[in-house]
Amino acid sequence: MERAPDRERAIILLSGGVDSTTCLAIAREEGRELYALSFRYGQRHLQELDRAARIAVRFGVKRHIVVDFDMRTIGGSALTAGGEIPKGRDPDAIAAGGIPSTYVPARNTVFLSFALAWAEVIGALEIFIGVNAIDFSGYPDCRPAFIEAFQRLVEVATRAGVEGRPVRIRAPLLHMTKAEIIAKGLSLGVDYAMTHSCYDPPADRPACGRCDSCLLRRKGFAAAGVSDPIDYGD
Repeated sequence: MERAPDRERAIILLSGGVDSTTCLAIAREEGRELYALSFRYGQRHLQELDRAARIAVRFGVKRHIVVDFDMRTIGGSALTAGGEIPKGRDPDAIAAGGIPSTYVPARNTVFLSFALAWAEVIGALEIFIGVNAIDFSGYPDCRPAFIEAFQRLVEVATRAGVEGRPVRIRAPLLHMTKAEIIAKGLSLGVDYAMTHSCYDPPADRPACGRCDSCLLRRKGFAAAGVSDPIDYGD
């Protein structure tokens, strides 16, 4: 393991979306040395990786790596195995509508596991993840119980954990509305024009404007009283 640095290192799970970029801004505000981790896992919205790379550069990330694995071989999600992306749902009822077809089985568990392994290697003390339990899409791995359970796993499943130095899982947006997240990011200088949220972007513009992710984003910007810089074509 590398020697611990003078500044505390933090790994940020960076998708290139509103939430993960806001987490990156929070980690920077707290003075962390920033390490970003993204994934090419067979998602249909690969544009997010280009955005994540640009955002990492903008924030002065020490190192940004993209891990490749293919969850299409497992299937079970409209984001990886094809199938219809839900469109035009009432954004106020999305979370209440059950787990949608865009849920990717165990995705955040897999993502955090990679981050945990890297944290042990580089001596990072924290992992930031942009999960949210208020304005979200009903995913079980975006809930407080999941974060609490994974923290317990960290304490028993890693060398750092059993030696009394467990990595801390940080979910600073967990109990914030999308509007509150956007306001926080803007206060920290986030340029949300750089971010990508759409699950099913068309060929001629960056976002469809009608999938669950777009609708929750648009609702958040409207509630925050600021214009969404993304072009939805309408």
